[in-house]
Amino acid sequence: MAEMLLPTTDIAVPDEGVPIGDASRLTGVGIDALRYYERAGLLLDAASRNGGGQRRYRTNDLAWIAGLVMLRETGMSIADIRVIADVSRRPGTEAERLRLFEEHRVRVVEQLERTLRHLAAIDTKIAAYRKAVAEGDTTA
Repeated sequence: MAEMLLPTTDIAVPDEGVPIGDASRLTGVGIDALRYYERAGLLLDAASRNGGGQRRYRTNDLAWIAGLVMLRETGMSIADIRVIADVSRRPGTEAERLRLFEEHRVRVVEQLERTLRHLAAIDTKIAAYRKAVAEGDTTA
């Protein structure tokens, strides 16, 4: 199987992993959200547990979570992330993963184009109001 492509992280994680509070702080994902991600099957693997049953997150777990954050921030649905996680657990699915990411890229580009059009409209309004303010026009 090809190497799992995960975001790079600059997080130093001990071999035994970090507790959920540290994982939350390091990834910016709330503790409840981390628990939800695990219950919902969004993590690549369930977090390992220490002798006391507490979750421990290792480097690959944190990198996967960073990837989830990126996907959510680009508008990917929880359902689609679950599909990515399910596919990623199976070896030999690189072509399917490629297709999923290419499809998501198309959606991200479409959203970016919409956002750029909206930004242009905002810039037009700002320019009109700057002109009105500079000319003392109170009817704008």
